[in-house]
Parts: sequence; C-alpha cells; structure tokens
Amino acid sequence: MSFPGIYVTGNVVVDTLVRPADRLPEWGSTTCVDAIAMRLGGNASGAACAAAMMGVPARIAGMVGADAQGAYARARLEECGVDTTRLAVHPRQPTAATVGLIHSGGERLFFHVSGACGVFSPADISFERTAVEGCAFFHYGSVFCLPAMRKHAAEILRRAREAGLIVSLDTDWDTEGQWAELIDPLCGLIDYFFVNTLEGRRLTGSSDPRGIAEHLRGRGAGAVIVKTGRRGCAVFHEGGSFRSPAFDAPVVDTTGAGDCFCGGFLAGLARGAGLEDAARLANAVAAHTVRAVGNTDGLAPYAEVAAWL
Repeated sequence: MSFPGIYVTGNVVVDTLVRPADRLPEWGSTTCVDAIAMRLGGNASGAACAAAMMGVPARIAGMVGADAQGAYARARLEECGVDTTRLAVHPRQPTAATVGLIHSGGERLFFHVSGACGVFSPADISFERTAVEGCAFFHYGSVFCLPAMRKHAAEILRRAREAGLIVSLDTDWDTEGQWAELIDPLCGLIDYFFVNTLEGRRLTGSSDPRGIAEHLRGRGAGAVIVKTGRRGCAVFHEGGSFRSPAFDAPVVDTTGAGDCFCGGFLAGLARGAGLEDAARLANAVAAHTVRAVGNTDGLAPYAEVAAWL
C-alpha cells in the first residue's frame, strides 16, 4: 500500500555526542566518559527519518557541506529511506555541527554551529511539481534553526500551501529570543503546530498545554500538539482536545525525540490515522528514539513499532 508523502525542511546536522556528562569539569582537566559518538542530527533529519521508517515516503530539502560530514549525513538519511534529491551541497560552508553533552538521565546540552544550514535560503527550496510530487504534507522543522530563512518563513509556508500541501511546523529553540514576534504572524498558515512546554512558555507566557494551545489557536493555528516529555502529548483541535500518555521506556538519550515525534505523528496522518492514533504512534516512535544515543539510531521500522504497540 502506498501513502502520501511528507516534504520536510529544516536543519541537517552531524552531532558529536558525549555521554555521560553529569557535570562540567574544570578547564584544563581530562574526563573519561562511556561514549563519544558521531550521529546524524537536526530537526529535519529526525522528522524525515521517522516518517520514512514508518513506511511513509519522506523527502528532505536542506543543505550540507561538501565534506565527509555531509556525505555521512546523506548516507544515513538514505539508509532510513529518505529521498535526498533535494538535499543541496554548499561548496564552501561546512556541514552544520553540534556537540551534545548527554546527562546520565538522558537530558542534553548542545553547542551548535550552523555552517551550511546558516546560508540555506528560500531560493534553495523548491515547490515546483517535481519537488512535491507524491507529497501531501510539508513539515517545517524549525524556523529558528535556519538563520537565512527566519524573515522568509511566511513566504515558505504560503508557497507550500499554494502547492496544495498540508502545513506543519515545529518551533525548536530560538537562540535570538524573538519567539512570538516571529511565530505569531505565521499561525494562520499552519495546519498542525508542534511545540513543547518550554518553547510554549517562551511563545505564550503559559506553561500549561491548554494555555499554550489557546494562544496559538487564537492566532489562527489549526491543531496544536503540545509535547510534554515523559507525560506524552496534549492535542487541541477544532473538535476538542485529548491527552495521549507517553510509553514507559528506558531513556538513554532524548536528543531528537521531539523531531522524531513529529515525523511519527505526520506519518500516522499520512497512513490514514485519526488524531488520537497519530498521537499514539508518535509517542511510540519517541519511546524508541530515546533508547539509543543519537537522533535516529533508536528508530525501528513500522512493523516492529506496530507489533510493540
């Protein structure tokens, strides 16, 4: 059975993850750890890989450098089943990179350089027929993580809608602190709005999922999916609201869990699920993601996740 695809944009990053890092040591010292691992990272990568692993066609629009890290990122995306024909290569900028310190409890702290993602611009993403063919959804992994796209987010979302795509957006963290100033004007262009409670508080002033959703829906957003970490998610839509609890799973690393959650949720919709079943699938995908170090290494194929459910 074939399903409508998901066209994803956002950052594509190579992560270097250090675990465990429960405290910052003194300058000049050396600390032995259990693992230092290179992994595929980035919000677009996580969402696209999760959707593809759930058996839904996923195509990524992004940019990497002409370096070994860029080749690694492309290979890993393709290993997960993602179509990388729209993944551009910058001849001079390096692939975006993150160093992540992973706490023994699974939480993380990131140091990031944008590299090629920092110059990825509206001219680098196409909504022509050949680019979106077979896709029904457009997922914008993060307005905040693509510096050259920040001021053009509304343009990108409008182009996606004009191409006939259902639009979703995940906020991520705004290192420049603009938050609502940038996001509020976009709400009317978003069919599915993903946000976690920390981001939601910055955007709306509320830490309560209902308060977050009321703010965003009041500004025109469609369904609002609030990611609540170990508690799962809360979904607010035109017909009402519900909470979907997280699954009990061992947590090794939470890196990318929210991005993969989004890919799982959209994959559920693409497979024909209603909101409640899509949320349940998304929580299951996130539960698999956190069981391994890295954004995508814990992902499993749809058949395995469905059997697990």
